[in-house]
Amino acid sequence: QVQLVDSGGGLVQAGDSLTLSCAASGRTASNLAMGWFRQAPGKEREFVAATSRNAGGFYYADSVKGRFTISRDNAKNTVYLQMNSLTPEDTAVYYCASSPRWGYALYNKNNYDYWGQGTQVTVSS
Repeated sequence: QVQLVDSGGGLVQAGDSLTLSCAASGRTASNLAMGWFRQAPGKEREFVAATSRNAGGFYYADSVKGRFTISRDNAKNTVYLQMNSLTPEDTAVYYCASSPRWGYALYNKNNYDYWGQGTQVTVSS
């Protein structure tokens, strides 16, 4: 079992930055790949970013590439999502998730076993 707790969401203005955190506990989280997904109202949950278990690989959705950065601190069992140049289109509930997979499998939400409760990010224009 892995427990994930998302935090760091909030209301910001377009162009602002925000950093989300995901604290993992339970089964050795450092052995798992970690990802961030988001879900806007009326839309499906979509991939945002992921990092392999040893932080040797990083994967981003085209819509956030160059603006968002995923990182992890295995000593703290925490994964971060630094979000810059936010736009109203980034408004969504953001979820972190863990996966035993690697590589391009991390783009698929069906390859993740455990999920955080989500944290709301709202970007006003």
